[in-house]
Amino acid sequence: MRSQNRHLKPAAALSVLALGAALTACGGAAADPNAKEVTVYSADGLKGEKGDGFYDKVFKDFQRKTGIKVNYVEAGSGAAVQRLAREKMNTQADVVVTLPPFIQQADGKGLLQKYEPKGYDQVAAADRDPDGKWTSVVNNYFCFIYNKKQLKEPPKSWHDLLDATYRNRLQYSTPGVAGDGTAVVIKAMHDLGGTDPAMDYFKKLQANNVGPSSSTGQLAPKTAKGELLVANGDVQMNFATMKSMPDQGIFFPAAEKGGKPSTFALPYAAGLVKNAPHTENGKKFLDHLLSPEVQREISAVGGGFAARKDVKATDENARKLADLMKGVEIFEPDWQDIDKNLDTYLDAWKTATGS
Repeated sequence: MRSQNRHLKPAAALSVLALGAALTACGGAAADPNAKEVTVYSADGLKGEKGDGFYDKVFKDFQRKTGIKVNYVEAGSGAAVQRLAREKMNTQADVVVTLPPFIQQADGKGLLQKYEPKGYDQVAAADRDPDGKWTSVVNNYFCFIYNKKQLKEPPKSWHDLLDATYRNRLQYSTPGVAGDGTAVVIKAMHDLGGTDPAMDYFKKLQANNVGPSSSTGQLAPKTAKGELLVANGDVQMNFATMKSMPDQGIFFPAAEKGGKPSTFALPYAAGLVKNAPHTENGKKFLDHLLSPEVQREISAVGGGFAARKDVKATDENARKLADLMKGVEIFEPDWQDIDKNLDTYLDAWKTATGS
């Protein structure tokens, strides 16, 4: 769902620096609406470290098909929305891709404009905005990861994570900055029975927690190396990195001992930015993301799940992902409530953890 401030990776940082230099050079002048380019602000997880990720192929194919170059800027879901808000009077991005609840937050801040990409009607109603402001483009699920070499089996429940085994060997990304970090709070509130019991739990968990991490993506290498035993993540990102990090395993904690493992959908959702400098190019890019040919590649290339209901992947990764999700209960968060009360929940988490 990708790290959110999944801080900028080196390649992404270069993109940002280059983009920033271009903006400075032109003194903040309006972009040429006819330029053959599109700027995408996105949460990470979809671009490969070695140029072999889902985005890498999508960007290359899109440019070959349309002649439009993609300027890619990677940040955390929360950080991407904050940046869009800061730039509201001088919009730089054309498309934004974030995890919930930050795509809803972007809409609530008036940062998105209506556009229903081709294939929008094939996305499940729960995974798209009824007013057409955003739609999921890659389906995904929240998860935790563990080191398979040092642990014979993963923790089964939230309670297990409080064990002294994980003292200074457990870390989760920062809620409010990282989309996956925010997901930790959402699942805990759901599983543990509300805000107060969840915050009591986080207060206890601090004894094991290494500390804040603005990047979920940075936690996978630490876990694979054994520096951490447990961290948070999302299925797409962690499954996609298993080839290079084979000691990383995925698990879903149950609400209580003996309970059933559970998770919730945490899709990459995309929207057209309001007053985008290259609106038409942004529309073409969203059409491309949701096209059947791209959707069929999500599992094979990106390790995620197609957003379109009419696309059924049959590749090896798709089969492995289906096996991974077997027996896992999927619940649906109340995104309207979370969007409305997110600041309250985050303040409660900060108070509980002393962050």
